Amino acid sequence: MRILIGLFCLFFLIIFHEFGHFIAAKIFKVKVETFSLGFGPVLFHKDIKGTDFRLSLIPLGGYCGMKGEKDFSDALNNGYSTIVAEPDSLYGIHPLKRLLIAFAGPFFNFLLCVVGFTLVALTGFRYYTLSNQIVIPEDDIRSTAKEAGLLSGDRIISVDGKPTSDFSELIEEISIRPETTCEFSIERDGNVLFIPVYIYADEETGSGKIGVRAFSDELIEKETETYSFGPAVVQGFSQTFKFIRLTFVGLKQLVKGGDFEKSVAGPARVVDMVGTGVSTGFSENFSSGFVTLCSLVSLISISLCIMNLLPVPILDGGLILFAFIEFIARKKLNPKFLYYVQFIGLAFILFMFVLGLMGDIKYFLKKY
Repeated sequence: MRILIGLFCLFFLIIFHEFGHFIAAKIFKVKVETFSLGFGPVLFHKDIKGTDFRLSLIPLGGYCGMKGEKDFSDALNNGYSTIVAEPDSLYGIHPLKRLLIAFAGPFFNFLLCVVGFTLVALTGFRYYTLSNQIVIPEDDIRSTAKEAGLLSGDRIISVDGKPTSDFSELIEEISIRPETTCEFSIERDGNVLFIPVYIYADEETGSGKIGVRAFSDELIEKETETYSFGPAVVQGFSQTFKFIRLTFVGLKQLVKGGDFEKSVAGPARVVDMVGTGVSTGFSENFSSGFVTLCSLVSLISISLCIMNLLPVPILDGGLILFAFIEFIARKKLNPKFLYYVQFIGLAFILFMFVLGLMGDIKYFLKKY
């Protein structure tokens, strides 16, 4: 069951992304020739207003096929210096319109993330955590908290002015501040001390750490605040931008030497993690399952948004970049230039695919 849940979530995320392209293409009068739910052999199709809507065999997403997507390869094969395109095709419209069509897919993923976190804020949820009292480990774990003078038994009540009433909040605030020195408010023997602590970056994930553990393993049950609609929408945007920031922090650390293989998850791992998380949530109660579903879908959706906006050829970001260059230069790009640059994008995608596949294999070997 968890595999089916995971597949459905991934399928929905990709289809929603492609639906963004579809809507934008219709707005800018670009003919959408095909819109498929799934890949591979077509099981069923129906033509509606010039678009061939398809249901295909492999339920791992889908695609939105627009008129003229292959015009650049046709121009290359025929030796043209510019792309020849019809007015209702992708390369026949103004480059800014093409840019917006490419941007619409990631933008829909962004909106889905906001909606997901808004629903979480409207619902509220219970969770279990530990206290904000810490212990300094005695083993070889790096501890900048110890170096700064923190002691076992201290309570960390805030990080840079952000309250940390429990260990979950403490880890969250620390994780988003790698490679920075922050002021920690410490409660010790009834007194409040303010101590600057350097937060270092974890070598594998890039998230911030100070080298502390929870003082007690006794779980505390807590419940989040339930918001009305307006404040919930604000929370939805706030959480979305927070995770955008976290994603870029992670990307930065990967570029600086993080463990790509452990940090990049392939589709199999994503399906398993989502399915397991949602199944476990619903096994407790409906509210817990619903919140878990919304949270995981939101997190993956914003990851898809950011990944597709990377200025890499064959991704939406590449099409956005080329359209912007064409708009600035006020002339169409040479097909040969596009052709050679696409090799860079293809190499990048293959590299990420191999890393994700290797990570998936190791993940499942360890798990099972």
